[in-house]
Amino acid sequence: MAGMELRQLRYFLTLAEELHFGRAAAREHIVQSALSQQLQRLERELGVRLLERSTHHVRLTTAGAAFLVEARQILAHIDRAAQVARSAAGSSPSLRVGIIDASYDSMPQILHEVQARYPDLVIHQVELSVPEQYQQLLDGRLDVGIGRAALAPPGVASHVFRQDPLGVLVPDGHSFTSLDGVPVATLAQEPLLLAEDAQAPEFNQFVVEMCRSAGFTPAVYEGTVESIRAAADLVAAGRCLYCVPSSCISALPGTIWRPLIEPESHYPWSILWRATDTTDHVRAIITCARTMSKRLGWLTTSDRAAG
Repeated sequence: MAGMELRQLRYFLTLAEELHFGRAAAREHIVQSALSQQLQRLERELGVRLLERSTHHVRLTTAGAAFLVEARQILAHIDRAAQVARSAAGSSPSLRVGIIDASYDSMPQILHEVQARYPDLVIHQVELSVPEQYQQLLDGRLDVGIGRAALAPPGVASHVFRQDPLGVLVPDGHSFTSLDGVPVATLAQEPLLLAEDAQAPEFNQFVVEMCRSAGFTPAVYEGTVESIRAAADLVAAGRCLYCVPSSCISALPGTIWRPLIEPESHYPWSILWRATDTTDHVRAIITCARTMSKRLGWLTTSDRAAG
């Protein structure tokens, strides 16, 4: 065991999250062959196979899945130890904050206010899906997240701070552009873009449930994208429509947003954090979210909003 290195644990964790050598190597900023070599060394050091590899697929063995749980805890403890050491040395405090997509404006507004109150606080914004935020909150690699909390696991606490009107992005010239509000039932004849379910199950679930409440199952556009900006490009090209909350429409040129009605829908945004985390700066973000929500009226539709 003496030859095991922390970088090997981090490489293993990254590959376990990606299950793809190319993407994992890109995240770690190393070539794929070097990543493979380091993981083979780790397996030799442990004397067990952690991974099953084929031409197109990578998956964890039973031993690899068990090792992953412990590896996450080891790295989380090391990260926390480093934070304690920096604090003891008088370094600036820092927070890792999850965001879903840079196009949404809620978290940037909250963090701007937190930064004004704590100018020495170093904030690292990390773009992650909500499922990834849950995992990184639980294993200590993330301090605060944002998302719909309907699928939050035990150990992740949440506070709803915004009920965000849901609308639909349409291309210029579409018949919906002449409407002040688009009845949900009229989406039945349109191809709707959804995110990959592994990346945004909570948002996909919300949209599908909204459509079913209006009496239809949506016709899902077959392609997928990894960002709101890419979704807007598909909409602008006339390939599909995309349901999106109002909090990101200012960042999507080339499309027109119309609110959905009959029924009106509001997407519930929550601050997410580890239930056991009571540190001052995490509490500051929660407090700022509550204060800003009240000041800007973000919960004024809560009695009508879907959860």
